[in-house]
Amino acid sequence: MTNKKIYIINGSPRKNWNTAQMCESFANGAKSKGAEVEIINLYDLNFKGCRSCFACKLKNGKNFGRCAYPDELIPVLDKISQADGLVLASPIYCGDVTGMMRCFIERLTFPFFEYKQGYPSIAPKKLKTAMIYTMNISEELANQMYPDMYKRTEFMIETVFSKPVRICAYDTYQFDDYDKYVVETFDKGKKLKHKEEQFPKDLQKAYDAGIDMCKR
Repeated sequence: MTNKKIYIINGSPRKNWNTAQMCESFANGAKSKGAEVEIINLYDLNFKGCRSCFACKLKNGKNFGRCAYPDELIPVLDKISQADGLVLASPIYCGDVTGMMRCFIERLTFPFFEYKQGYPSIAPKKLKTAMIYTMNISEELANQMYPDMYKRTEFMIETVFSKPVRICAYDTYQFDDYDKYVVETFDKGKKLKHKEEQFPKDLQKAYDAGIDMCKR
């Protein structure tokens, strides 16, 4: 995928914390193989989810297969439609990706499948895809709680583009200073130890996934 374009969508409101760092690491891996990478922060954009206007489904409509709602997301969607790779990254809030990421997935994918038998994709390109999840719980607990969430979140991405590679960072460090907040359920010492010992490995996984996307 040398000299190809990859977009990384950060669905976290924090631009320098766990999810953002995973995005940067993935980007660095892809760049090391010659890809051009752009990270887009959803919380910088003024947009909402699908409006059910169905302009993207209108027979002979000028916006058939394309989201028509005029807001700040449209230029991003147009760029992604012509990309070679796409990464969606989000922390897990209340058992799901962030609301901004859910809105983004609606707007990105809905115009690209037709209401025909089998719901065929009409996306201009079959992008290589990946999902990055960061979360405050252990891998064991996540495997109990989130299989349905993973499947639901990734379903439309796979339907429209390709099955995403999944990269997870578990038991993440949430605060710059745990003593400032009411967090009695967490041991700050264990959290710090996990951050120092495991999170660098998670960043390496993201870096390697960036390299792998360029190879696929």
